[in-house]
Amino acid sequence: MNAEKRREIFTRLRAATPHPTTELEYTSPFELLISVILSAQATDVSVNKATRKLYPVANTPAQIYALGVDDLIPYIQTIGLYRTKAKNVIETCRMLLTLHDSQVPRNREQLEALPGVGRKTANVVLNTAFGVATIAVDTHIFRVANRTGIAPGKDVDAVERKLMKLVPAEFLLDAHHWLILHGRYTCIARKPLCWNCNIADLCDFKAKTPLPEKGI
Repeated sequence: MNAEKRREIFTRLRAATPHPTTELEYTSPFELLISVILSAQATDVSVNKATRKLYPVANTPAQIYALGVDDLIPYIQTIGLYRTKAKNVIETCRMLLTLHDSQVPRNREQLEALPGVGRKTANVVLNTAFGVATIAVDTHIFRVANRTGIAPGKDVDAVERKLMKLVPAEFLLDAHHWLILHGRYTCIARKPLCWNCNIADLCDFKAKTPLPEKGI
């Protein structure tokens, strides 16, 4: 895919959603961090349902740490892998209290040192909470990048490197959210909604796999 086509794709995605953001509900960098930890192999909808009950009760490192694993579990037990996530959240809160003065670090290395925080989670926090131009390649972004031809790669690291290199600078801050939303609602896994896609004419998948006209 050439640079001109790639720029047009992001121009259209921006026009459709000028101010994209995460669908996780949060009011502070700490709430976002905990929500992203909980969202691993879970939907944003399921996480939001849990945190709507949790955050009014406890939404600081000290408050959640005070709950402990056993009292945290009832709030998040509807989320997959909740036992492991509860342990990670409590230990993360302990580290924030003891090492970071209860503040979420803005440093990638310090973020990734927290339990349950990998590169993807760190990228989400850096981008969404602190406005750093990063791209957290999840299953949606990996699929869209490969299927459209924007930045094909064999694994998430390769796709991230290509996106950071190839996405025009003016789109880089919000590219993460545009690609996730496009993969979540239009370029879905089993059968992409090409008939309702505003970049279908620019997409390698559509070019390789022409679909019947509407109504056929």
